[in-house]
Amino acid sequence: MGAAALDGDRRCAVRRRDVLRLAGAGLVLAACGVEGRGERVGGDEFWAGKTRNGRLRWANWPGYMQDDRATIKAFEGDSGIDVTYREIIQEMGPWFGKIQAPLAAEQSIGFDLMVMTNGIHLERCRRLGYLAPLDHGRLKNFAAHAGAEFKDPSYDPGNEFTVPYQAGITGIAYNTRYVDEEITSISQLFDPRYKGRVGMMSDTQELGNFGMFLLGIDPEKSTRADWERAAGKLRAQRDSGIVRKYYEQNYVDAVSKGDVWLTMAWSGDVYSLTSPDVRFVVPEEGGTIWTDNLCVPVTAENPVDALALMDWLYVPEHNAPLTEFVNYITPVPDVRDIVARHAARATGEERADLTRLSESPLVFPSESDMARLRHYRRFSQEEAAVYQKIFQAVVRGA
Repeated sequence: MGAAALDGDRRCAVRRRDVLRLAGAGLVLAACGVEGRGERVGGDEFWAGKTRNGRLRWANWPGYMQDDRATIKAFEGDSGIDVTYREIIQEMGPWFGKIQAPLAAEQSIGFDLMVMTNGIHLERCRRLGYLAPLDHGRLKNFAAHAGAEFKDPSYDPGNEFTVPYQAGITGIAYNTRYVDEEITSISQLFDPRYKGRVGMMSDTQELGNFGMFLLGIDPEKSTRADWERAAGKLRAQRDSGIVRKYYEQNYVDAVSKGDVWLTMAWSGDVYSLTSPDVRFVVPEEGGTIWTDNLCVPVTAENPVDALALMDWLYVPEHNAPLTEFVNYITPVPDVRDIVARHAARATGEERADLTRLSESPLVFPSESDMARLRHYRRFSQEEAAVYQKIFQAVVRGA
């Protein structure tokens, strides 16, 4: 809940997207100099002889599970597996720094399952052999119920190491009390008519993506020359006074109050707003879809139990209560009909909330919206440093 990939929301005080961005970690890499294994373990080799142990240790972000842990309790009842669940992940950079040394030394990190955002740290884990290749023979519900857009992603071809847990969209939010036209394009974030009333994100990958979308560049296929061109557009926007501020999470209050009239935004933040005046749109040039992924560290002590939970979550009836709490995009599209049925049986405020959820394009995007979305680019360590330098200069006024 987006994420962003390289940086290091409704019912609880601190939500996954909040903690992901608040520190403004940008593309900061872990300080540890030990990269580790370097070789990948083959799937047959890894899973040979492994069986369920009846226990599972799961590391996740805050706000990504019901307060009463209802989904975990249901899984425990169905499977007989005892789950130890900790909301220990606050940002990708520090999390990678925490797990890197033990994984490099082929030691346990104390967890069998973790949730990682697509981006540089997940990519480093993939390349360094820190993740177990998934046994898709044990993921039949994933095969049957995962949405097509969540299979074979560019950041993990063939879902070799990951399956999605939740996803979200980076688009544009605008306040209709102050904006009297329909916002459909990223170019409107650069319109001098909105001088001093536009919010942009300080997150360098989100910011860079929007600069590239404006120029018709697919970020996933971008080059250094593309980054320089996009940064030039963003500097011109900044220097002409159009940008009021580069925001971390606090753009939510700013657009609600009218401090800014239109801003880059994450879908789940806008869904969680109670103001009817703020709308969210996927711009015609494109938007970013970020994905938080379930993956198994290669040193997991209970990997078969981890696969059991991963697959269990892809049963639509199991996933629906979680989606009703989290309010981000589920990778299981059949959940929408289940939420609608729950709404039909509910009454009063609960019925209204569930109906709104089942009809929301922020939680169940249309096919046309999904077709305009792109993932974050996969960076090598060297590319990440260059990219960071280019777009941090925009945010810092250089």
